[in-house]
Amino acid sequence: MAKSSAADKANYRELEESWLISTYEKLPLTIVRGEGAFVFDDEGKRYLDFYGGHAVASVGHCHPEVVKAISDQAGKLIFYSNVVFNDQRAEAGKALCQAAYPNSKGVFFCNSGTEANETALKIARRATGRSRIIATTTGFHGRTIGSLSVTGSEKLRNTFPDNLDKLTEFVPFGDYDQLERAMNKDVAAVIMEPVQSTGGVRVATRRYYDQVRELCSGSGAALIFDEVQTALGRTGAPMAGMHWGVEPEIATCAKAIAGGVPCGAVILSEAIKGAPAPGEHGSTFGGGPLAMAALRATVNIITRDKLHERAKEMEQEIRDRLGGISCVRAVKGKGLLLGVDLDREAKPVVEALIKKGVIVGTSGPKDQIRLLPPLTITSDNVRELAKALGEVAKGK
Repeated sequence: MAKSSAADKANYRELEESWLISTYEKLPLTIVRGEGAFVFDDEGKRYLDFYGGHAVASVGHCHPEVVKAISDQAGKLIFYSNVVFNDQRAEAGKALCQAAYPNSKGVFFCNSGTEANETALKIARRATGRSRIIATTTGFHGRTIGSLSVTGSEKLRNTFPDNLDKLTEFVPFGDYDQLERAMNKDVAAVIMEPVQSTGGVRVATRRYYDQVRELCSGSGAALIFDEVQTALGRTGAPMAGMHWGVEPEIATCAKAIAGGVPCGAVILSEAIKGAPAPGEHGSTFGGGPLAMAALRATVNIITRDKLHERAKEMEQEIRDRLGGISCVRAVKGKGLLLGVDLDREAKPVVEALIKKGVIVGTSGPKDQIRLLPPLTITSDNVRELAKALGEVAKGK
């Protein structure tokens, strides 16, 4: 593959800066190709991807089975809306529900995580006839108005103060007493990430999840698990709530479920499946044949290859190898959704790792880096990460 010239490299970045709205502070990379656990820039340099395009590349970049599924479907039917039945959508709905919680009985397909969370909040309000939501102070659920309204960051919400957060009560994640005090007859739902990520990687106690489940059942509020980053398999279980045997009424998914093709999903339990009536909600592109073909292939790979078990194995290896590095204070999280607390600011470490050919993410806490790699990573990949971070810790 021919390398891009310096002029081309500059032009790609200038084109984006000129024509796209600036919404992200970008890494100094122009990524043009991916294969397995690696991505390549426009100069042909290889990078070990421990960020996964933000938890998206769970089966690795350009997995051959996903590529084939997309290619085959593109030659048959790229798109037709939900006004007709479709073979790919039918099979994808069955596959996703069977891979999720045991009581998963219905799914609504959309295009992203924030759209899935907007839909979940709408369905919960319809099902309960109530309006208020309880969310967590460190939770992240998206940037559109509805999902922003239940995102914990005041900085993000205050940027767009005309959101709906006046209908949201925020409580600390893991603090059951405050959550219990916030519960009342007007609460439609409690929404939380069972393993928090963007606001800082956090996991609560088993007792906390049990108590939240019991409280929602007793009060008539729906429990929504935002599993946009945790499904399917990232935390070491197909769905994160399975670690504690806790099922929500509603689970939202996106990121990794279609191998990198934009796709979101709202999975409903038997108790709440009938809440939205025909005509009350929809999505033109949600459940499109191309995305459904990609989802079916991705779900098949994850379940067949038991990648959730691999995530658990790789978690322990990462903990063992990174735990001995001088700049690492703690490794938090579950499976391959990990936060690495450092003894220094994370951003310079991220920049130094890029120079060594390793991509990792940042997090809410300024001293934490996040690891969200493909679930297909190997021991060699973990050793490469540890070697690079060890060198950065020593100032090499």
